[in-house]
Amino acid sequence: MFRFANPHLLWLLLMVPVMIIVFAILLRLRKRNLSNFGNLEVVKSLLRDVSSWRVHTKFILFTLAFTALVFAAARPQFGAKLREEKREGVEMMFVVDVSNSMLAEDFSPNRLDRTRYAIDKLFASLNQDRVGVVVFAGEAKVQLPITTDYRMARNFAKRLSPSLVEVQGTDVSDAIDLASLSFSQRDGASRVMILITDGEAHDADALAAAERAAERGIRIFAIGIGSPHGAPIKIGGEFIKDEKGEMVVSRLNEELLQNITEKGNGAYIRASNAEFGLSEIVSEIEKMEKSELSTLRFDEYNEQFYWILWVVLGLLLVEGLLLDRRNPRLRKFNIFEK
Repeated sequence: MFRFANPHLLWLLLMVPVMIIVFAILLRLRKRNLSNFGNLEVVKSLLRDVSSWRVHTKFILFTLAFTALVFAAARPQFGAKLREEKREGVEMMFVVDVSNSMLAEDFSPNRLDRTRYAIDKLFASLNQDRVGVVVFAGEAKVQLPITTDYRMARNFAKRLSPSLVEVQGTDVSDAIDLASLSFSQRDGASRVMILITDGEAHDADALAAAERAAERGIRIFAIGIGSPHGAPIKIGGEFIKDEKGEMVVSRLNEELLQNITEKGNGAYIRASNAEFGLSEIVSEIEKMEKSELSTLRFDEYNEQFYWILWVVLGLLLVEGLLLDRRNPRLRKFNIFEK
């Protein structure tokens, strides 16, 4: 695999045609100035030691040296060796509700947008732990497998939307079961599930799923987002209504979330517009026992700019030794004469 570590510096190569144009203009001006002294051929015969071939050669050498120097500064690299990196950390699986009820506007601008912002902010601050994302509504899907690539994780978090899941509803048990199977480690004490939902579900199996996760050594934390008093759901600028024509109101089900975290040996926090609650959960996670996490990376590249610098040095050395005028002592050998 080949790449440039600093590809933006290759824009400096645009200076090469500029240099050629300027050099051509200077040669034209020089020729015109010489013609002012009389016949150009006669003037050249009087300047026997001046070699136009040398001037051109020096410019070519300098231009090649500049071009090579730009490539060296861009740092060409070959390789990408497989390297195992080990670190101490925790695996965190975010289980995010993306059902239509998360579009309720009791949070600004709505519950789901507030969730996206909080997760993105958290991912930007991590450096040791692994993260993954499971989304759910009427069914659950793995949106992001466990990874340490926080840039990719942030991109996935920004795309959280009800459109990710075709079946609407709130199947918490399916989400917990899927998340439990999505950790890279099958055992160990460093696995955490962070459930973010309004808890508006009638899921009798959710507590059983939380118990199964706890038996695998997975701790479940939950953030309840929403208001117990409820808020209407707006989609496409219009509020959702039920079969009777009455406005649908989504309410936070704190009792369910509290029971889930009790079964999952975790903690429940109600989110607010001022404080979402993730920082409190992370503070609690930092107290947990850490496990050794190994990651395979392809980020070792062999630098190739060293030999290019030797080429630059050689070109500049020759350019510096090559004078504009012939050496009078070597004139009789007609060296460089054209």
